[in-house]
Amino acid sequence: MDYRVEQLAAAARVPVDTLRFYQARGLLPVPRREGRIAIYDDAHLERLRRIRSLQQQGFTLSQIQRVLESPLLDAQEPLLAALIEESIGERTLSREELGVEAGMPEGLVLAAEGAGLFEPVIVDGEPRFSEADLAMARAGLSLLEAGFPLQELMNLATRHARSVQSACDAAIDLFDDHIRKGVSATDDGKAATHIFKELLPQVTRLVAIHFQRTLVNRALNRLRGKTEHRALVAALDESESARLEVEVTWR
Repeated sequence: MDYRVEQLAAAARVPVDTLRFYQARGLLPVPRREGRIAIYDDAHLERLRRIRSLQQQGFTLSQIQRVLESPLLDAQEPLLAALIEESIGERTLSREELGVEAGMPEGLVLAAEGAGLFEPVIVDGEPRFSEADLAMARAGLSLLEAGFPLQELMNLATRHARSVQSACDAAIDLFDDHIRKGVSATDDGKAATHIFKELLPQVTRLVAIHFQRTLVNRALNRLRGKTEHRALVAALDESESARLEVEVTWR
């Protein structure tokens, strides 16, 4: 069946502007043209319904795009469920609730969101934030209270977020190429899901320990020979940070 843009939007129960936004983001294939008229078909309608379903489950648009681009979409349903469980958890907060619970002005929440530090999920059309976002907000406020200048801290956080996103994309590619594709051909995706849930806390621990060790070692090297060096070493010993004991609690 063929649809004009208004007909497709009505059938999918989304505003026309939202449909065009999805198309601009690359989530929706380009329609064919009959003169100046854009013509959509049932594949476009199914794609819109899939996007809506994934949004209601709590995926961000960037996550949805990666899911839709996968050639093994049906086989990875159990893995999608695991991703939802790990990324959302039992509670989500509105932007206002996040600001109130963290003690952070809503404008600062928006700034952190724009920098890529917070990435809300869309639940019933509303952006919602996780407990992880709340923990990051509180940690960020602690840095500000210690005297870090806001703008410079935000610039550094943006650089870090982009670097982390790039590294995570590469890690996902590794998982796809060497784990998921290998086991998805032989089962319904449950094996990949089990491996994912086993590896996720280990990867988190690995990254946390590496970052902490690098930060501590570079700070010590920077201060070597200065009066602050002994004080920093003593503080590290007292807090046991030098032992690189990073606890990762996972559901």
